[in-house]
Amino acid sequence: MERLFFEGFLLQASLILALGAQNVFVLESGLKRQYPLVVSLVCFLSDFALITLGVIGSASVLTAYPEARIFIGIIGVLFLFSYGWGKIFTKSEKFQESESTLKMTLKRSILLALTFSVLNPHAYLDAFVLIGGYSAKYELLSDRLAVGVGAAAFSGVWFVILSSTSSLLKPHLSNPFLMRKIMSASGIILILLSGKLGMDVISWMIQDLTWEGNALSSMPYPMAPGDLFTSILF
Repeated sequence: MERLFFEGFLLQASLILALGAQNVFVLESGLKRQYPLVVSLVCFLSDFALITLGVIGSASVLTAYPEARIFIGIIGVLFLFSYGWGKIFTKSEKFQESESTLKMTLKRSILLALTFSVLNPHAYLDAFVLIGGYSAKYELLSDRLAVGVGAAAFSGVWFVILSSTSSLLKPHLSNPFLMRKIMSASGIILILLSGKLGMDVISWMIQDLTWEGNALSSMPYPMAPGDLFTSILF
């Protein structure tokens, strides 16, 4: 059981270490000290739920319903672009908010953490296809769950590390001008990620069209009315 746990732990490590929109948001919440532990917890619970569904089903819902993947992808592109665009043009005064104002952002922080976790087609692919598909080689549900728990455990550890280490840099980043540059860089990264996701969505559409075209081409070619009439007579 421990071996299966660490298999999932290492598998998720290979998937989540890449810079993604969810990681960028967790880092930002730590830098601005806007409920970083709450954000980490929400992201962890979201990953845990998706991974659990993936290992229990051990099959890709997104493969069975490719339209859902494309729909989520389009919404994700729009959200990442608009959020990144807003960060690039954030005014410097925003970084000097009072503590009472920050307390008002708890609900918004939770909603944004959920949005970055849910509107991320790659999270579904990782949880359902990669982790769920990997665990499918084990017949026992308990073994598949052990892999999933290990994968979810790394998510929790990773998010806590991201938020805590970034918050340690806050005393060195008290300059609003420097924070402005950091937020602009974060916005540019999010816009680039939206572009990458957009290219993925286009490739998914092409794959679906190709699959449908192959399926249609494999069907018997319909007879013309004249041929049908001839076949009836003779």
